[in-house]
Amino acid sequence: MSWKDTAEPLLTRMPSVARPEGHVPFKRKLGWTAGVLVLFFFLRNINVYGLGTGGSNAFGRFSSILASQQGSIMQLGIGPIVTASIVLQLLGGADLLGLDTQNNPRDQILYQGLQKVLVLVMIVLTGFPMVFAADFLPAESVMGLPTGAVKWLMFAQIFVGGVLILYMDEVISKWGVGSGIGLFIVAGVSQSLVGGLISIPQIAGNWGFIPYWIGAVFGIVDIPSPLTARGMGQLLFHTSGQNYIGLIAILTTVSIFVIVVYAESVRVEIPLSHARVKGARGRFPVKLIYASVLPMILVRALQMNIQFMGRLLNSQLGGLPAWLGAYNDNGQAVSGLFYYLAPIQSPQEWAWFVFGGQITQDVWQIMIRVGVDLTFMIIGGAIFAVFWVETTDMGPEATAQQIQNSGMQIPGFRQSPGVLEKVLGRYIPQVTVIGGALVGLLAVMANMLGTVGGVTGTGLLLTVSITYKLYEEIAEEQLMEMHPMMRQMFG
Repeated sequence: MSWKDTAEPLLTRMPSVARPEGHVPFKRKLGWTAGVLVLFFFLRNINVYGLGTGGSNAFGRFSSILASQQGSIMQLGIGPIVTASIVLQLLGGADLLGLDTQNNPRDQILYQGLQKVLVLVMIVLTGFPMVFAADFLPAESVMGLPTGAVKWLMFAQIFVGGVLILYMDEVISKWGVGSGIGLFIVAGVSQSLVGGLISIPQIAGNWGFIPYWIGAVFGIVDIPSPLTARGMGQLLFHTSGQNYIGLIAILTTVSIFVIVVYAESVRVEIPLSHARVKGARGRFPVKLIYASVLPMILVRALQMNIQFMGRLLNSQLGGLPAWLGAYNDNGQAVSGLFYYLAPIQSPQEWAWFVFGGQITQDVWQIMIRVGVDLTFMIIGGAIFAVFWVETTDMGPEATAQQIQNSGMQIPGFRQSPGVLEKVLGRYIPQVTVIGGALVGLLAVMANMLGTVGGVTGTGLLLTVSITYKLYEEIAEEQLMEMHPMMRQMFG
């Protein structure tokens, strides 16, 4: 008996959101999407009951791309979903699951059930240490309950939050527009980005880019002469709290928007014609960022899990061997293996000479860390892009079968999945690797230069790419609403 037969009773009984039986009107899709987003923002602002003061952010700057909010019911964000996806990607890539999700309906149901089970496991494995084994979520006595009982109450709340975000994602995927995970990332990053542009100290506690430079022009804010080293550094890399308001930050932010939109439009178009309908032609686009920017979530989540494990071990063991790493009072690795594996998150972490700060590491250590981060993101981006393409049926074989099933073929070639696969194989693997490596490079460079709102490079890349794809999907939905015959043609 295979593992599928053993696990089938459990996996097929996992609760799921029912699929719509017929066509869902576009306005109703927008309504479901907006409703879930409102609920998401609402839950982000509900603090965990019993949470004490102090503690530290478990995810740090990773919070934006994980759509998490420190101390709230959304403490875990999409982290468990992403981590479960990494596990499934690795198992599927090594062909250890034995599931044919493309052609076998039973395997599709088993895969979806397995994904939910893994998400629940990851919620426990991530949330339990935050409450019981570290100082990320300290408890305080409430209603006369002992501290142990309060911790269990806190864990129950973030567990429910993790389950809610799982099914909120499923609601949007089946009843709304776009992907729930993508929209949650866009919502969190956009909130930080808008705050970084317009916040004022009297309300937010720090300067936004626009108010700061308006104040500088009218003499409300004093800035040193740009002819001095200090003045030039402030002009280019000035910060206010966690917000970057120097000119480099706005240039980096705008450049990422332009580069990603341009890269989304760069493509190789393979001509297609219908085998039976004369004159029916089309094109299959192989974009430069063929695997999209979403694999970057997997790369950053892997880095986040490594850093989370290091902080957890350091907290529980009272310190780590010198070669593994030493931590400062803020819970950040300052030496050893965990320091080198920590991603560069801001200009201050490498460009100390611009900010005039003191460094605790040697220059060669900083350069090694920058090199490791670049290597990790470029190679990791390419590898996870390949995994993403193969496990989401975007590879040459699966794509060739989809084109064959639609009745299309490449003009001048015999109508055969093998021929289609051979032609697609000339482009898809190479473009996938190049696009994944390019996105990894852009993410690191954006972090190193800083962005408005302190948004991470990965978060900004994801926001631009997801928004662009959401725009394309909305345009397609509107086209289908205007021309119902096209909906029937494309199924």
